[in-house]
Amino acid sequence: MNRLRPIRITPRYLKYPEGSCLFQMGSTKVVCTASINNDVPDHAKDDNKGWLSAEYSMLPRATTTRSPRGRIASGGRTKEISRLIGRSLRAVMDLSAIPEVGMMVDCDVIQADGGTRTASINGGFIAAVQALRLWRKANPSIGWPVRDYVAAVSVGLIGGRVFLDLDYEHDVKADVDLNVVMTGSGDYVEVQGNAEHKPFSQKDLNHLLLAARQGIRKILFVQKKILGDISR
Repeated sequence: MNRLRPIRITPRYLKYPEGSCLFQMGSTKVVCTASINNDVPDHAKDDNKGWLSAEYSMLPRATTTRSPRGRIASGGRTKEISRLIGRSLRAVMDLSAIPEVGMMVDCDVIQADGGTRTASINGGFIAAVQALRLWRKANPSIGWPVRDYVAAVSVGLIGGRVFLDLDYEHDVKADVDLNVVMTGSGDYVEVQGNAEHKPFSQKDLNHLLLAARQGIRKILFVQKKILGDISR
């Protein structure tokens, strides 16, 4: 169906991180935290920039069967999603505004029912802005890096019909599966997708991207209710 699952956000979910939230899309639940540190890679230091990295993981029993912790941590999927989250958040930040400042965004899936990577981007952005606002209070003379919102959603094609924000049941049935990341101003950050059974047409792609754009607008609306004006 061409509609989002219910979204629920609990900001400041944890006591100790500079930024945190529990982000829920349907039955998928992700705890997102953002930590400010001085861990900046050499390439960013050379360019006099700060840096943001991300790490994604899942609890062993976040799914219907238990997965060993070591296998989760070392898996290629885990690393690929971590890189996606980092790229997505950096896409809307001017890291030259925060030289020598490092940030780690951790996204830990406590319950998985499809769309864990997109939920992690959505919640990770909220946690990152919270952390940067807290850091800015202690460093008012330093610039503000956040330039725009960013949000993500999954979309798929099942039996010729477009389905938005796929849960696991629909994800495993999808003939085509896309993950779309966009900025608040409507530009694409990343489009990941594949055909599971047969190639799909340009018309199909257009329909999928339109549904994703409409869904992301709704996610952005929810994010904005939590964060408000992100220009400061």
